[in-house]
Amino acid sequence: MKFSTVMLKKLSIKEQLQNLVNSPEKHNYLLAVSGGADSMVLAFLFSNLGLNFQIAHINYKLRGKDSDSDQKVVQDFCQANDIRFHLYEVSEEDQQPENSIQLWARELRYQFFKKVQEAEKLEYLVTAHHLNDQLETFIINLSKAAGINGLSGIPANENKILRPLLGYSKEEIYSFAKENNIEYREDASNKKNDYLRNKIRNEIVPKLLETNDHFLENFKKSSSYLNQAKDFIQKQIEEVENSISTFNLEKRILSKQKLAKESDFIKFEILKKYGFNKEEEIRKIFTASTGSSFFSNDYQLMVNRDELIIINKVDKKEEEQIILIEKFDFNKVSVDINLATFITDSSEHSKSFQWSFDAEQLQFPLILRKKEEGDLFYPLLFSGKKKVSKFFKDEKLSILAKQKIWVLADDNKNVLGIIPYRQDRRFVCTEKTKHTLNLFNEK
Repeated sequence: MKFSTVMLKKLSIKEQLQNLVNSPEKHNYLLAVSGGADSMVLAFLFSNLGLNFQIAHINYKLRGKDSDSDQKVVQDFCQANDIRFHLYEVSEEDQQPENSIQLWARELRYQFFKKVQEAEKLEYLVTAHHLNDQLETFIINLSKAAGINGLSGIPANENKILRPLLGYSKEEIYSFAKENNIEYREDASNKKNDYLRNKIRNEIVPKLLETNDHFLENFKKSSSYLNQAKDFIQKQIEEVENSISTFNLEKRILSKQKLAKESDFIKFEILKKYGFNKEEEIRKIFTASTGSSFFSNDYQLMVNRDELIIINKVDKKEEEQIILIEKFDFNKVSVDINLATFITDSSEHSKSFQWSFDAEQLQFPLILRKKEEGDLFYPLLFSGKKKVSKFFKDEKLSILAKQKIWVLADDNKNVLGIIPYRQDRRFVCTEKTKHTLNLFNEK
C-alpha cells in the first residue's frame, strides 16, 4: 500500500499545529527525539518551519553501542542545525527494574522533559506519535475494557503535550524521511515481541492492514468519530453532575439519591474524575452507611445521609493539636483568651460565645484538638454525661462539619467543651471561684 507524502509538507504540519495551538510561531517547544524515523522527521519539519524549539534525548544504555549511535544521530542533527540539545544518560544510580522496563523508562523521560521545560521556560512538549501508534493503543485499550476514553486513543493535545503527527501513517513518515534524506536510526528491539505493544505492532497490525487497502484511513475516520462522541458525552456528563451537585472552593456535594438513579456508566464517569474508578468500590459507595469514607490519591469521599461529599486531600496535614494556654497566671483574678486568634478553619467557629472556667479546677496546659475515640463530657444545662460522638449526632452535624470541630481539653484529658456548641458543666465558675479563665470568640 503506497501513501503520498505530500501531506507532510511544511504547510500541512503548520496547519496541524494551528489546530492544536493558536499562532504556533509565537510559542516555544521541547521536542522529544529518540533518533527514530518519526521523531527525526518531526525535528526536520520544525526546523524547516523556523519554530523556536529545543531537543531532548535520553540514552537509556540498554542496547550498548546502538544506544550511543541513536544519541549521535540526534546530537549531530542539533549541531548541524544550531539547535539546543539536552541529554540524559541513564546511570547505575537510576536503578533499572528487572520488570516493567517500559513503565520505568516512560516515567524517567517525562520527569527529564519536565525538568528541561521548567529550566528553559518551554511551553509545550512535542512527541512524534503517529497513526500506527494510535491503532496499537486502540487495540491495547480494547483488550483492557478501557471505555470510550481509552478507545479514543492518544490525544493530540493534552496537558500541553502536542502530537502533530497523529494523522500520518508510519509508511508516510518513512517515505518522507527517504525523500528528504533524513538520517534516522532503527531500533532493532522493536522487532522483538517481548512486550504487548511490540506483539501487536509486529503480528496483529500487519494482518489487519492486509484485510483492507483503506484500513488505516478508515481507522483514522473512526478515531475522529469516537473523539467527537467522547466530547459530546463528556458535555452531557458535566451537565448531569452539575444538576445533582453543589460545590464551593472546599468541596463538591453530590446528591447520592439522584446519582444512584443514573446508569452505571454515568456513575462511573462522574466518580472516576475523583479517582474512584473501580466498579466494586463504586458499588460500595452507594451501599455504605453514613460516616463511611473512601480515599483516592487526591480526594476523600464521605457518605453523609443522602450526600456524597468530595473534598481535596490537603498536601500538608492539618494541625491536630493547638496549645491554647500553657499555664494560668494565678497572680491575676482572671485571664481572657480570644479563640479567634487560634483557629480560623471553619465558619462554625465564627459563632459568638463566652465560657468562664474555674481556673483552679483545670489541669494545664489546655489544648485544642480534634475528637478522639471514647471522648465524653458533661454538657452544661444537661444531666449526666454524653459521648462526644453522640453529641455530634444529636446536633445533626454533617461529616465535614464534624471534621472541623475543635475539642477543648486539659492535661488530664478532660473534655472542657465542644467549640462553639457546649461547655462542660464540671469546671464552670461558682461563688467560691477565685481565679477565672474566660474563653470567648471575637473576630
